[in-house]
Amino acid sequence: MMVSWPAVGAVVLPNAGGFLSGYVSREGTGTWYESLNTPEWKPPKKAFPLVWSALYSGMGYASYLVYKEGGGFNDTTHLPLALYGTQLALNFAWSPIFFRKKSIKGGLITIVLLDTAVAGTAYLFYKVTPTAGYIFIPFLAWLGLATALNYRIWKDNPSPATITEVPTDKEK
Repeated sequence: MMVSWPAVGAVVLPNAGGFLSGYVSREGTGTWYESLNTPEWKPPKKAFPLVWSALYSGMGYASYLVYKEGGGFNDTTHLPLALYGTQLALNFAWSPIFFRKKSIKGGLITIVLLDTAVAGTAYLFYKVTPTAGYIFIPFLAWLGLATALNYRIWKDNPSPATITEVPTDKEK
């Protein structure tokens, strides 16, 4: 059996980026995150590395399919693969923004942009090869959950400025 090194590289790239993003953000995933008000329905902490590894592998393989079926980097694949790179960058940025910078609102803005980029990537991938678009369906479902979780955490954890504001004369 012959190994397809472009396929291997396409799968390794998002996993390596996700690992690096998590490594850079690891300090915020402990005490700070545990101190936040989170909904009962949040997935268990152990689920995240497993789910993300599977999703990163799938999206990497989908990018390989687009590259292969689209005939390499050309007019057919430039936009889908550029949008794929954009969604990877947004994906890798979310953890440092949310955990390292402890910016719940920044994380929410980033994940909403990510949702849009991933939906666009799935659509454009589908136009090149339907299988690649279908591979993104579990990712879109997971992002829906992650976006709802980020939103709920943002709503349930007012920013420090909101908590410590001094009431005005009219509010007293």
